[in-house]
Amino acid sequence: MSHAYAVLPAARALTPVLPILPVLAVIALLALPVAPGSEGGASLADAASGVVVLCCAIRLLRQRRRPLSRTAVVVLGLPVAGFAVAAAGAITPGAALTGFARWLQIFVLVPAAVLLLVRDRRDVRLLAWSVVALAVWQGAVGVHQYATGTGASYMGQEIRAVGTFGPADVMGMATVVSFGLVCAVGLALAAGSVRQRVWALVCTVLLVVPLAVSFSRGAWIATAVACGAQLVLAGLRRAVAAGAVVAAVTVILVGGFGVGSTLLQERVSSIGQVGDAPDQSVTDRYTMWAAAAGMWREQPLTGVGFKGFPEHRDGHASLALSSGSDIEGAGTEYRKQPLLSPHNMYLLVLSEQGIIGLLTLAGSWLALLVLGLRRLTRARRARDPGNAPTPESSLDCGLIACGLLIWQLINFAYADIGGPTTVLTAISLGLTAWWALSAPLEVRS
Repeated sequence: MSHAYAVLPAARALTPVLPILPVLAVIALLALPVAPGSEGGASLADAASGVVVLCCAIRLLRQRRRPLSRTAVVVLGLPVAGFAVAAAGAITPGAALTGFARWLQIFVLVPAAVLLLVRDRRDVRLLAWSVVALAVWQGAVGVHQYATGTGASYMGQEIRAVGTFGPADVMGMATVVSFGLVCAVGLALAAGSVRQRVWALVCTVLLVVPLAVSFSRGAWIATAVACGAQLVLAGLRRAVAAGAVVAAVTVILVGGFGVGSTLLQERVSSIGQVGDAPDQSVTDRYTMWAAAAGMWREQPLTGVGFKGFPEHRDGHASLALSSGSDIEGAGTEYRKQPLLSPHNMYLLVLSEQGIIGLLTLAGSWLALLVLGLRRLTRARRARDPGNAPTPESSLDCGLIACGLLIWQLINFAYADIGGPTTVLTAISLGLTAWWALSAPLEVRS
């Protein structure tokens, strides 16, 4: 009997977070190490995202309520048309089925499930803090790899921070840390309590280091733009003050302590080296971009179908393309990893799904951004002195939601989907959808 009484308080503590517990489980599973040789296959986090969709469906059946508004159905369901066209044009039935299921999972089903499972801003803040905690963990592993020379190979040294994702997914840790930074900045700018703001600011400063030593140029650019947008959206005075703090921290870390200063300078300078002796990774990227554009020109409306880029790559790529990227370090022996995507989401969609797929998918994202920014403007207006408090008087959720989407839209110019962190992209889209599409009366403090 005493054991039963001991369990009751724990059950009561879990009750408020029970609806979003499956989403929290997905985030937690991303902290586990990726097994060597499992690249490209389904991960535990992918399986957990399926549980999120299932739990959402069960909840809707039990409550017997209309799941989504008409606007939400149109915005989230728009990409399905492009996916169907791409599936019809796939080379094999297997590629059509797996491609359609994967894209539907990431860009429709999981975001819709998160939108429906999140009830109020307390849930959003809990999910945001969970992402920050995951980013701090992965960042700590990455900084340890950099400091001890046990990371992925970079410039002949095993110093590239990759967290638990391994050298085959060098963008994994950078993506998680970037999401954590965006969430921390949003919480620091508009959180309710002073203690929460202080902790969010501390996490923001800490996460700058692993992002720097990830040597991910795309993540740097996307994070700088997204956090800068958050600062501006929070208010000009706050933007200037926070910008000064970030600049000071950057100078101290890079200039004062020399956190990878030489290598970082070389990596930053390589961003613009397109025609003037670029490194091989830049050459490969632009060569694959040109190949994707060539596929689109051949099939402008529908593209070459799901999984079609690897099959058509060699027929459109120039001789400048290497045989693959070098994989080494972080417990993995040297090998070549084939280049199977253009590392640009927009060009991947354009090449495999054509202009129909790009317009439907990008149109959905643009609608989320416009609706989210419009709601954020109303939330800022509600905070102005002289206005009575409203259900939308807090900015933190809006800053987090819009910041995550802005980060994703910028980063998609340098990366595409793939790897375990893809489900984190789906969750971030779900948070943005909740902010942009949920009814005002459903937003509670």
